[in-house]
Amino acid sequence: MDAAKINLVFAWLWIFLGFASGMMLGMFFHRENWLGGYGSFKRRLYRLGHISFFGLGAVNLLFWLTLKNIPATSALVSAASWAFIVGGIAMPVCCLVMAHRPKAHMIFSVPVVSLLVGGVLMLLLLCHGTGHALSATPSATLTQASP
Repeated sequence: MDAAKINLVFAWLWIFLGFASGMMLGMFFHRENWLGGYGSFKRRLYRLGHISFFGLGAVNLLFWLTLKNIPATSALVSAASWAFIVGGIAMPVCCLVMAHRPKAHMIFSVPVVSLLVGGVLMLLLLCHGTGHALSATPSATLTQASP
């Protein structure tokens, strides 16, 4: 399975886990003091973990869609792919850990740094790795269409 395909499968798995975690959280949200009440730190982190499944699933889906539209095959693609997956896995895990161990707040650097690396690598691919191919295509078309 190539790098991009892994991100597509991961995206839909994470969206599914977003639905499943929402169902689990929804079974208890009506309890006034569940996880310390609506505004409690623990409950906010559970909600952040739940929504991170959707958000980071969408990021991986966008990564896959982007790669479908650009001619990019390099080590940067593989590195970006894994950076987005590691960030996607680490974020809900960190939210859960932090909900129960608030002093462990530095663990949030793992998903954040991973996602930043993935984003920077994609920008590099788009600006340098494929910029020439993207800019050459329209001019070649215009040259051929000119009388």
